[in-house]
Amino acid sequence: MTGHVSDEPPAGEPNRGRRGLVVGLLAGLLAAVLAGHRAVPNVHGLGSLLDSATPLLGLGVPLLALVALLRRSRPALAAVLVPAVVWLALYGGEWLPPAAGAGPAAVRVASQNLRSGNPDPSATVDALAASGADLIALQEVDDDRQIDAALGGRYPHRATVSTVALWSRWPIRGSTGVDTGLGWTRALRAVVAAPDGDLVVYVVHLGSARAGDTATRDETVAALAATLRADHAPRLVVLGDLNTAPTDRVFAPLARLLHDAQSDAGQGFGFTWPAPVPVTRPDHVLYRGLTPTSAGVLHTPDSDHRAVTAGFRW
Repeated sequence: MTGHVSDEPPAGEPNRGRRGLVVGLLAGLLAAVLAGHRAVPNVHGLGSLLDSATPLLGLGVPLLALVALLRRSRPALAAVLVPAVVWLALYGGEWLPPAAGAGPAAVRVASQNLRSGNPDPSATVDALAASGADLIALQEVDDDRQIDAALGGRYPHRATVSTVALWSRWPIRGSTGVDTGLGWTRALRAVVAAPDGDLVVYVVHLGSARAGDTATRDETVAALAATLRADHAPRLVVLGDLNTAPTDRVFAPLARLLHDAQSDAGQGFGFTWPAPVPVTRPDHVLYRGLTPTSAGVLHTPDSDHRAVTAGFRW
């Protein structure tokens, strides 16, 4: 006599199936957001915020995969592959070895938002000088006397406008303030007499962007792009805190005009803010007319931003 075999699934199986379905739906939603974030309207800066956060959305992939494994749901695990592939297509290249030209750098640059109220700016700039930079661009400079005391012997040439400044090992032929539409000047353009020829350097601190309020930042990006479009210098770098992630749609006008040193010669996202655990990159080294040899991020003391660095050859 045979025992009765129930046609009902074991207890817990329907629940597991339903939870597998939830993981699959969440994976589909994540893939859709990653692939279509630019389609989200930029109302009150929402689209801009989403653009900036998309690299971090990849963290959802291992989380969903872990849940799928715990539920032993093969369909859910397969569904998680979709956002994984989309994220890799978008950002996987950032982690590949850089394809930029190798060789010694003819000019090395560093840019740092010092942080207004920095208790020891000399310690911050000492770390920048130790990186071997030939040009040091600073934003949120409250008092340049302490910085002059720290850098003056090594960087005898300086250009300053308002709270932005450039210290250089080489002579500065001239400098002028640059209007970015803030109502006060917070950018400068300098011509540096580098050993291999003149180099135009912009030091820039664009308008702030906050959740729900990016209008001022957006206007300053557009103003900077217009200025750069009219500048026909053959060799040019832009250093500074642009308050704009490279994944942000608002960054597009700058990306059409200049190259990004971190993307071309660095590895990884190069996040710089907030300094203890950075999750985005508002700080940039942009360029044209040069070949990048290196790019990276430097954790300096007493600032809420990490510094960005890059090397170039002519």
